[in-house]
Amino acid sequence: MQTNPREKGTGAFILQRVTGAINIVLVGFLIWLVVSLAGADRTEMTAIFSNPLVSIPAIVLFAIAFIHMRNGMNEVIEDYIHEPRNHSLAKAANTIFTVLVGVVALGAVLVLAFGG
Repeated sequence: MQTNPREKGTGAFILQRVTGAINIVLVGFLIWLVVSLAGADRTEMTAIFSNPLVSIPAIVLFAIAFIHMRNGMNEVIEDYIHEPRNHSLAKAANTIFTVLVGVVALGAVLVLAFGG
């Protein structure tokens, strides 16, 4: 059975819009977090991030932002890179970069959340 190539495009379109909407909601949390951490030392940051009501939304924010970033860059790659070899290589590099940065961000939040 042959799949419709537009299904992938529609899914990516919807995912991009949903992650964008979630990012809009979470940007209020991000602004509050940045303002409350302005001038804070590591002890204060650890105290704030040790609260699950702060650390869990921070992790969700990072995850959604990185999914949104990866999908957006994939759209740019599909639009501007036409050679199949370079296209695959660029998409792989985009995914690897997103995963690496996501792991570092997740690790940083978890270290602060567990007081390390």
